[in-house]
Amino acid sequence: MASGHASAGAVLTAMLEDRLFSTQEQKVVIVRSNDESLTSFELLDPVSLDGAGSAAPASLTRIGTNNRLRRFLRTTVARFALASPDAGVRLAAVKDMVRTLDESTVELLKTRASSETDPAVRREIETGLALAALDSADPADRLRAVTTLSSRYSTEVRNRLASLVEPAPDGSFAETDEAVRVAATDAIESIDSTRQLYSGVETLFFGLSLGSVLVLAATGLAITFGVMGVINMAHGEMMMLGAYTTYVVQMLMPNAIGWSIPLAVPAAFVVAGLAGILLERTVIRFLYGRPLETLLATFGVSLVLQQLVRSVFSANNRAVETPAWMSGTLQLNEALGITFNRLYIIGFTLVVFSILLLVLRRTRLGLEIRAVAQNRGMARSMGIRSEWVDAATFGLGSGIAGVAGVALSQLTNVGPNLGQAYIIDSFMVVVFGGVGNLWGTFIGGMSLGLVNKLLEPYAGAVLGKIFVLVALILFIQRRPRGLFPQTGRAAEGT
Repeated sequence: MASGHASAGAVLTAMLEDRLFSTQEQKVVIVRSNDESLTSFELLDPVSLDGAGSAAPASLTRIGTNNRLRRFLRTTVARFALASPDAGVRLAAVKDMVRTLDESTVELLKTRASSETDPAVRREIETGLALAALDSADPADRLRAVTTLSSRYSTEVRNRLASLVEPAPDGSFAETDEAVRVAATDAIESIDSTRQLYSGVETLFFGLSLGSVLVLAATGLAITFGVMGVINMAHGEMMMLGAYTTYVVQMLMPNAIGWSIPLAVPAAFVVAGLAGILLERTVIRFLYGRPLETLLATFGVSLVLQQLVRSVFSANNRAVETPAWMSGTLQLNEALGITFNRLYIIGFTLVVFSILLLVLRRTRLGLEIRAVAQNRGMARSMGIRSEWVDAATFGLGSGIAGVAGVALSQLTNVGPNLGQAYIIDSFMVVVFGGVGNLWGTFIGGMSLGLVNKLLEPYAGAVLGKIFVLVALILFIQRRPRGLFPQTGRAAEGT
């Protein structure tokens, strides 16, 4: 153990975790996992840590430990980890030590505190030493520890402070010093108020992520509904096609999951866009000016698409794997963590929305779409083929819905009914923001996402949606054209 061999820490860790075995030839090996459900253990050489084949569990004998040896191993493994040049390894080691504080680990933390340079690791060491100091015989030490812990927001710290001030059945307290009890009570109140604040921030973040999904889902609908006046009940199925495209891309490249999402975005846009163009050319173009027939026809198409994916992929939900670069949490402090997948979806929504604005404002296609939306007859007289603009518009809106499906695949399982959960919300966003107004759709989607998440803790998810729907109906009574109504000829319907 004093040799400093590179594999010493790994061997001791394996012994502590009951992964150190001996073979029938009396050779010591490490098993990668000692899961008893495995029929074969993958072996590692304890010196080189290279693969050493595999063996049946029955042919191996675990090298046992006792409580005294385990305490020694825990301290020794922690010492190896604290000496690691990787701050992440040191932080994980300190957190493990804080959970099982004893005299040896406290001495290790004290020794490391003077030389630790990483702020996060140093803060965790201070937390561990403060928790240990709560058992000090000196009230001054306990008071200083409470002061330190008042700025820590983890549940473990709060519970430890609460144990000092909670009265026993006989009315006595675990903490005998009144000044320390008062400080602990103040610290608990400070921790609770701070945790409540960060809980609100987390709720806002979840609201923005939900709003981003609604914006992606509703933007394509806003284009088709605003430009063509078509109520497309199959819009949710375009999102479903995008989600299934993501699943297929991952199946085609199982060894490159990290690239699957970037490649799935254009693939989903193309698949859903072509499906939208096909729908417009074969069904919708024969039903312009007949909104009821259009609604019923697109509803029928949605059922056909759902049954199609059931026939191809089965009715079971499919899980899309999250790439490593989208996994995990950005832990800002003990009370607030932001998941990377939702953070990426918010950024992705902003990028897609910006690109769409550029397309509509700076390209010939965008100019023709706006011309047809404002005055179809005048656009035709200027040589614009409105029927092809309609097809391109429907393809663009459906393609964006497919891109929304890529984002949804990172938040929920992919299934035939995926789009049905968002089609009503998408219409609510479009109507609330103003038909055909992209900025209205953006603000409406973000607003509804925030309101839904703010209501959930008090009213529940279902009742919260009902409140939002009732509020939207009342709002439309006052502003029938939405938050940002169209102006000019587009508003006149000429």
